Amino acid sequence: MRGLILALGFLTRLPLPALRDFQPAELVRALVWFPAAGLVVGAAVALAAVLGATLDPWLGALAGVVMWAWITSGLHLDGLADTADALGAAHRDPARFFAVLADPHVGSFGVIALVLQLVTKLVLLHWLLALDLPWLVLVLIPAWARWAAAGWTLWLPPLKPGLGERFAWRGNRVGWAVGGLALATASAAVPPAFAALIPALLWGVWLRRRLSGYTGDLLGAGIEGCESAALLLAGIALTVITP
Repeated sequence: MRGLILALGFLTRLPLPALRDFQPAELVRALVWFPAAGLVVGAAVALAAVLGATLDPWLGALAGVVMWAWITSGLHLDGLADTADALGAAHRDPARFFAVLADPHVGSFGVIALVLQLVTKLVLLHWLLALDLPWLVLVLIPAWARWAAAGWTLWLPPLKPGLGERFAWRGNRVGWAVGGLALATASAAVPPAFAALIPALLWGVWLRRRLSGYTGDLLGAGIEGCESAALLLAGIALTVITP
């Protein structure tokens, strides 16, 4: 269970037992547990949103967004902000992109991205709650996003050394595939959850073509973008399916 504890410790702020003799290289063992950690995040978000929605859909949406940011400690939001700053300042100059990406300060592009992301999730959650979206979809979308992030690390090389890059290439591809099959089985009951696969594929292709690799910040940005896009696509799918 060390892999699961490591995944939860890396991707959430839940109180967990300390691991003895921990070595950073062990983080690779957490890779196959990324979807499980995503299910925990999704369950917490869904619970907060559904409970809040019993009073008002907007309250449910707000509760879901707050829980989303709290349980992840804003880890992926930080990656989104750094990536937005880098993209805004790079102007197609790779050297400039990585220089800004490594800067710990948040610039104007990062602030704008954070505000837009939080507002986007708030509005989409409200919309989905008003549509009576099955709560299981909210559980599965964060799981798919983290499964995708694990896939990006298996498919692409790391662009620099760092915590997020320690998962690179050495992960258990069979375990990752099994996790995907498990998520697919669960998603068969609520097909709108498969919407997360579209932005996941697009982000992976963009990383490969534009940068030929990934960093921890880019993984976080991808998770955030995948979640928001999946919420939008799930809502559209539900609207089309529902008479």
